[in-house]
Amino acid sequence: MSNQELEGAVATQPDLAQRVSQSKLGDLIFKIVVGAAAVAVVVLVALLAIELFNGSSLSIVAFGSAFFTTSVWDPVHNIFGALPFIYGTLVTSAIALVIGVPISIGVALFLSEIMKEKRRVADYLGTVVELLAAVPSVVFGLWALFVLSPLVRDYVEKPLNKYLGVLPTFQGTPFGLDFLTAGIILSIMIIPTVSAISREVLRSVPNSQREALVALGSTKWEMVRHSVLPYARSGLFGAIILGLGRAVGETMAVTMVIGNSPSITASLIHPGYTLSAVIANEFTEATSPLYVSALIEIGLTLFFVALIINVFARLLVWRITRFSKVRT
Repeated sequence: MSNQELEGAVATQPDLAQRVSQSKLGDLIFKIVVGAAAVAVVVLVALLAIELFNGSSLSIVAFGSAFFTTSVWDPVHNIFGALPFIYGTLVTSAIALVIGVPISIGVALFLSEIMKEKRRVADYLGTVVELLAAVPSVVFGLWALFVLSPLVRDYVEKPLNKYLGVLPTFQGTPFGLDFLTAGIILSIMIIPTVSAISREVLRSVPNSQREALVALGSTKWEMVRHSVLPYARSGLFGAIILGLGRAVGETMAVTMVIGNSPSITASLIHPGYTLSAVIANEFTEATSPLYVSALIEIGLTLFFVALIINVFARLLVWRITRFSKVRT
């Protein structure tokens, strides 16, 4: 090495050291910022749980576990049981999943597999479906109240009651404001979320998975059934869980069409109530501290139901992913 090259290397050493020092400082700042953001989310969830617990302490002390196992809701005599609201939330969410998930996955398959060669048309159709997510829930509720409810009553519930009325599921007088209507409107509301995520999950499946079965002479349906869906099942399950979270927490649309009657019945054409609907309807009317505390405990219950759903989803996705890795 010549003297000039040696002098140049020595001269650039301080600059290099300065750059390395600045890079380490930038990494440290970035680590602190993102770490603080992660901690802030955990702290926010913890504070929310603590505030809900403190607000519901009167109800917890007064009723204990009976709050979740009794069905009497009597604000006049300060007797409160949340079982009908838990039941209504579970029933309407189940109806939403049964109706909405097959439609959502069908839409995703159509856009990602059938319309794969026409990507621009598929993108336009996907945008139209996703625009449903931007519609406010109160608009869905108004549409369901004035349009969907009469249609369901006249063309779904009355025939079901007439021909299948011997079954407990369809007994009663069809009014159109009941579990079934609430479940149908929820299914419509979760379609944009589940279909959009499912479409992206299906598009992420490597083409080699498809080409392998096509090369063996499989039809498109066989290719989707045996290659695409098994590969994407963990992502599809995550999309379903997000849709379930939307259905469990939905308030206004359900409140307007479920009938708002705290009852536990096997009939889907009977009015009911949900956890979020009773909070929206009665919180401003609560006149006693115990009444307010009972409503806050319902909010705490809804909080933990959503938390349990997400934890269960994470565990199941982890199990499915682990099982897939073991098989491969």
